[in-house]
Amino acid sequence: MSNGTGVAAVDSLVVWSLALVAIAALAGLLWRGVAALRRLIRRIDYLVDDWTGTPARPGVPARPGAMERIGSIEETMGRMDERLQVVEHEVRPNSGRSMRDAVDRVDRRTAQIVAEE
Repeated sequence: MSNGTGVAAVDSLVVWSLALVAIAALAGLLWRGVAALRRLIRRIDYLVDDWTGTPARPGVPARPGAMERIGSIEETMGRMDERLQVVEHEVRPNSGRSMRDAVDRVDRRTAQIVAEE
């Protein structure tokens, strides 16, 4: 088994070539690692922007953050609950002032008119 070619210049060139290839491979791995890290940081930045919201800037409207959006949803749900209570009041018999009570009165009167004929 031989430890080299016997020509010092060729042996030196092989060593330097291997070193250069190893350095290029390491640089490529570092580049991929840095690119993956940049993508991760960009995604985290997008998440933070979505969570906190972004202010308006020229040509771009402001975007509310997650807490503001949730608050808006809760406010809308509160208004819908109030409206639903009004509807429930009208469709259930109660104090005589609901639409259901009025329909029941009309039904009783109609039944009496039909029975009299």
